[in-house]
Amino acid sequence: MDFRKDIGAGLYNFITRRVVYHSFFWLFALIVLILIEGFEQGFWFTLSNEIIRIFFYCLIVYFNLYYLIPNYLTRNKFLTYCGLLILATVIITPLNVIVFYLKFTGHPVAQQMLVESRNFYFLVSFLVAGISTIVKIVSDWSKQLKEKQELETQTMQSELRFLKSQINPHFLFNTLNNLYALTLKKSDQAPEIVLKLSEMMRYMLYECNEKRVPLSKEVNYIQNYLDLERLRHGKKVDIRFEVEGVVGEQKIAPLMFIPFLENSFKHGLNNLITQGFVLIRMQVEPNTVYFFIENSKPDVLPPRDLRRSGGIGLVNVHRRLNLLYPENYALDIDDNPNSYVVNLKINLN
Repeated sequence: MDFRKDIGAGLYNFITRRVVYHSFFWLFALIVLILIEGFEQGFWFTLSNEIIRIFFYCLIVYFNLYYLIPNYLTRNKFLTYCGLLILATVIITPLNVIVFYLKFTGHPVAQQMLVESRNFYFLVSFLVAGISTIVKIVSDWSKQLKEKQELETQTMQSELRFLKSQINPHFLFNTLNNLYALTLKKSDQAPEIVLKLSEMMRYMLYECNEKRVPLSKEVNYIQNYLDLERLRHGKKVDIRFEVEGVVGEQKIAPLMFIPFLENSFKHGLNNLITQGFVLIRMQVEPNTVYFFIENSKPDVLPPRDLRRSGGIGLVNVHRRLNLLYPENYALDIDDNPNSYVVNLKINLN
């Protein structure tokens, strides 16, 4: 299989070389012209005629492509370009006619027809040059469009790598703070948190490098995350996670929901002294995921200095949604007096 791929890649690289596909084009044009002229005077007579014709077409085309267009047309000197193209055609056409006139020595009728058709030769040469200009313009436009798309893709991939690299340390920082607090208390829950954290870090390090991951693994990651928070908060909070629908072969961008979870705890439950809650519902359809999360809020928010680092995750998730699911998501956030509600819909296709 790899051998076939190497052959295919080598063949493609060969064909896409400019000298190769130009040669194929002119060979095809030569064959067409030969078939149009026919073989009434013999094969070699026709072949030599069309080789001469192709030579002068090449002369005007490549003079146009490699001198006139770069030096005048691309520099917005349109009138000068048109004048020089006409002048070049005026010079090349008589040379073409003279060569054929000498070739047709001994055929006075053919020479007479050639002289009478010199204006037609001029028009055809000018038309060929004009077509080459159109092809060049379209080709350059297509190339620039492709380069722009490649640049946008590279920029998007770089931004996604940067955004995702922010998410992982952000979550790890929060979890290690929780683990540190429990170890200070010599809690028996600390080893269980280490195991949960190990499983989550394995997912982030080895499976989140793909652009899309199975939704089932993302659901499992959320469950592990919530288990850590339940262990830390105990019975003073109500943490619920409900999944409706069938979680099958759907795929989604990794760690898309984690910033909402982080903020629900960091700016919600972590600031509550009395009972609080985090309610999460995920409705799964074959091509769509609906994610709902609501968390309670404290009556009095902590000073702004203590909340300054929050919101990094939400900024990133907005950016990731715009990059990964442009025009294929709907995000609605309600900051109510007693609760914070997020509704997110993602079209997975």
